[in-house]
Amino acid sequence: MSAAAAPERPLRIGEVAELTGTTPRTIRYYEEIGLLPEAEDRAHGKRRLYTVADVERLRELISMKDLLGLSLDDLKRLVEAEAARAGLREQWELTDEPGEQRRILEEALGHITDQLKLVRARRGEIERLESELAAKQRRVRARLKAL
Repeated sequence: MSAAAAPERPLRIGEVAELTGTTPRTIRYYEEIGLLPEAEDRAHGKRRLYTVADVERLRELISMKDLLGLSLDDLKRLVEAEAARAGLREQWELTDEPGEQRRILEEALGHITDQLKLVRARRGEIERLESELAAKQRRVRARLKAL
């Protein structure tokens, strides 16, 4: 089984962990805190079987967490805002009433603003680290030149 593609058959947790480069414990924890949906049709004590969509969702979560260096709380906030926006898009499709459309757009704007705050905060931290490293690099180069 390659790490790039998931088979079309239902997958067990170990297979999903291998495909996504994580651990079964991480997958269970992501389910526990609501980052991954729990299987609705799974009887208590039965194994969860995962779909290709579950694998892709987990890959996206891991990518966002790694790319942005987010805490799990921040990742959850980012994902919840995206889910809320998806719900608003569904509401938008069901109405042509301007007052309701305005409400939907204003609520969506609030979610986007929250997401941008998270991303911009991480960018600011990265920019500060970059500045510190560049200053250290200049000092070391100056010392080398002085030798």
